[in-house]
Amino acid sequence: MAAESLNPAATHHLPSFVTAPGETDVLMVVTGILLLLGILAFGILFFKLHTLPERLAHKSQKIQFEIVAVLGLIALFTHMHIFWVIGLLLALIDLPDFGTMMSRIARSVEKMAGIKSTEPAAEGPPEITPDVKRAHDAIGTHSQRHDRDRAVAAIKSESVPASQKETSHA
Repeated sequence: MAAESLNPAATHHLPSFVTAPGETDVLMVVTGILLLLGILAFGILFFKLHTLPERLAHKSQKIQFEIVAVLGLIALFTHMHIFWVIGLLLALIDLPDFGTMMSRIARSVEKMAGIKSTEPAAEGPPEITPDVKRAHDAIGTHSQRHDRDRAVAAIKSESVPASQKETSHA
């Protein structure tokens, strides 16, 4: 029957991807499935790459996490890639925590001036258990451990009563 429906000008041995009239075109079905899978894979890759700055900032507990997340949303909806680049740079940079330092300075100045503090004073440094210290030492780099050791030494020196401290100027 296939030979009867062929055009007389056509060759008698057609390639395998040419289907007879009324039969399912297997090549088109396979191509359609591959196209849908390719679009889905590209979309997943795009969104994984798009959320990279936000995931980096979240994983490393950055202060600027919310700013990075907002920049990612702006980049997604405006299609301006500069916002994504700025978010990536912010996710990779460690911003110093000025808030804690400034609040300590403000409390100290208030104490020196004899003004009652508006903020409750910290009850002292949190107790570091040996398990937490081991975990921090395993995670931190040498410079991070050095900075942490200096901070612990500064806190310990603050806890010494004033009568036991040596005067710095004689």
